[in-house]
Amino acid sequence: MSWDAWGIPENRRALSVEVESLLRTALGISPHPRADSSQNSVRLTRSRLSVERRHALEAILGAAHVSTEDAVRVHFLGGKSTLDLLARRSGTLQFAPDAVVFPANEEEVHALLRYCSDESIAVVPFGGGTSVVGGVDPVREWFDTVITISTRRMKAMTALDEVSRTATLQAGVTGPEAEQMLASHGLSLGHYPQSFAFASIGGFAATRSSGQASAGYGRFDDMVESMTVVTPIGITVCGRASASAAGPDLRQVFLGSEGTLGIITSVTVRVHPMPECTEYRSWWFPDFVSGSAAFRDLAAMTGRPTVMRLSDEAETAVNGSKDGGCIAVATFEGTRAQVEARAHMADGVVTARGGDVRSPESARRWEHERFDAPYLRDALLDAGALAETLETATSWAALASVRATISSALVGVLTEAGTPPIVMSHISHVYPTGASLYFTVVCATAEDPSTQWRTAKDAATRAMMDLGATLTHHHAVGRDHLPYMKSEVGTVGATLLRAMKVALDPASVLNPGKLIP
Repeated sequence: MSWDAWGIPENRRALSVEVESLLRTALGISPHPRADSSQNSVRLTRSRLSVERRHALEAILGAAHVSTEDAVRVHFLGGKSTLDLLARRSGTLQFAPDAVVFPANEEEVHALLRYCSDESIAVVPFGGGTSVVGGVDPVREWFDTVITISTRRMKAMTALDEVSRTATLQAGVTGPEAEQMLASHGLSLGHYPQSFAFASIGGFAATRSSGQASAGYGRFDDMVESMTVVTPIGITVCGRASASAAGPDLRQVFLGSEGTLGIITSVTVRVHPMPECTEYRSWWFPDFVSGSAAFRDLAAMTGRPTVMRLSDEAETAVNGSKDGGCIAVATFEGTRAQVEARAHMADGVVTARGGDVRSPESARRWEHERFDAPYLRDALLDAGALAETLETATSWAALASVRATISSALVGVLTEAGTPPIVMSHISHVYPTGASLYFTVVCATAEDPSTQWRTAKDAATRAMMDLGATLTHHHAVGRDHLPYMKSEVGTVGATLLRAMKVALDPASVLNPGKLIP
């Protein structure tokens, strides 16, 4: 990806006339083009890797797979949040890892971790670099040297069990690569987060990723049968059978551990046959309350949709609807008979809750554009608009209160700062007992946009915690959410996390400054 933007340059989007008009009329922003920054002009912290340590790393991997070049290090500065991009564009000195190393297998990863543990060298695992919470920042803390371990050379499907429908994929395999490998066997993983084009299998597991088809296929952690994880004290394989009563499920120790307890090198995942067909649905509801009630009913259905997304009134209006109310989109995958029956049942639930079945064009358009939003965020930032997201999950009973309180907190803080925002939200992941809430915030940038957003997000996050909602549904913890982590897991939970850290990573070299309160 670009060092200072999301994705690849040729896919960047210009703002439409409609969006530019919205910025002017609703937010008082006059869009102005931003001059392209040059990778050659960026200033990085100099590498502190000593000659002796470089030789030691080269002895493990080979000289070709150890780099201290600025042209390489600039692509490993961290993730792709708005705060990250603001830092890249600031012209200030960028904090880069002292070296980037590229192991090819778990044995090389283990050798690296043993050496780094002995030498007290901080290690940051790096998959696709799509974190939006500071999860892959090269945090130095008290270490004099920090290196980034890229998984990009670990790109193979090493096993496929077509009878049991499982596949073993190395950690560096990206979402599109996984689908391509499986498609040649008539299979699919069906995990499509917004970061799909660039994020990796290892990253999906390390952050408990949730894809847009979670209603049909589950979260990524639901798909994991087993994992190979490398720690400084050894290599472990977690998970043996489809289910086990052999004590606590050790997969759960490393799922969501964000590289702080070990580096995931391969994952065995559940896969399914490619669907025979896809049926699309667009539904209209008079308000978010009736739409949420319908989604609650749908979540309890055995044959619920594969994809479910309900936009609130603000998001529906910004997306171009002239009818008011809320638009929901859904897809159904399977055989023709299955999808027709499931779609028919879902339509009945929708109409019973006061909704209407509309042309499926909205659902088709959403699917076509679903990976484009980060490019639009960059274009908005170029134009002088701060655009960022945050997410949570809560029970169905608390959903309306959580949504209203978080929205109010965001509006209040940003309005007080002189930059009244547009706040939009949607449901995109549902469960029998609750759902996620995903917020998008757009406002004019203040003189110090980083402080502007940190202050707003702090208010929203404190509102989540006060109402018992979760700190994060799928973005993970990283650096950004770390100050709130003890409130999330409690004193005993924090003690347990720290104890596991000490046991698995005695020198505390793994991804410092993330997750562990």
